[in-house]
Amino acid sequence: MSARANILQRLRAAPQGRVPLAPAVPAFYDAIRAATPASTRTARIELFCEKMAFWHGEVVRVTHDNWPQKLREICAAKGVRSLLYGEASAHAEALKAAGIAGLKPYDRPVGEWKKELFDDTDAGLTSTRGGIAETGTLIIWPDANEPRLMSLVPPIHFALLDADQLHDTLFDAMCAQRWSESMPTNALLVSGPSKTADIQVTLAYGAHGPKELVVLLLDNELSEVSEVNEVNAEEGP
Repeated sequence: MSARANILQRLRAAPQGRVPLAPAVPAFYDAIRAATPASTRTARIELFCEKMAFWHGEVVRVTHDNWPQKLREICAAKGVRSLLYGEASAHAEALKAAGIAGLKPYDRPVGEWKKELFDDTDAGLTSTRGGIAETGTLIIWPDANEPRLMSLVPPIHFALLDADQLHDTLFDAMCAQRWSESMPTNALLVSGPSKTADIQVTLAYGAHGPKELVVLLLDNELSEVSEVNEVNAEEGP
């Protein structure tokens, strides 16, 4: 008998162990929730902003109505001359109406304009599927309208995030959005601008992707607070 056959025979004859139980992930998170105060929308927003700042990301609080104007102001302040966007995306018309200079639709295969895309594009704007407060992370599912390169190639990445789509943890996001029912070929979790570390664990930002990440946090409750403040100011003491 060959050595190979001998090894295989011994493996087949070995007693079979018990199949390990799958980890009870839902029960684990249920226990955590039971031991901590109930989460609130305000707390999720505050924690997300804190964690994103830790990762050198910037969060700008805006509303669903004024974000294009705010983006135009930020682009002007940062000297953005060209802004990549998805021509068939849900926010394309709002971008065009805002009069942002240098709008550049992603409308060709990368091979047809690689030099322009990599060398002559200052920023890119993408939507997001949601965010994770615990880690300050964006959830991005690229598709044909907003390919992966839009959030990878330009030096500045602008991302639209609806405050109502902020979740406490990745597990909560996966459950609420039913990831198990359908997943894209490329799901992204983004925490701050790109970063890398050398053998001495020296962290460098912007090495293999965007040097800046600016999150436009869409929160209509901001406009409601503003309206209340305006009414109080008109009424006086």
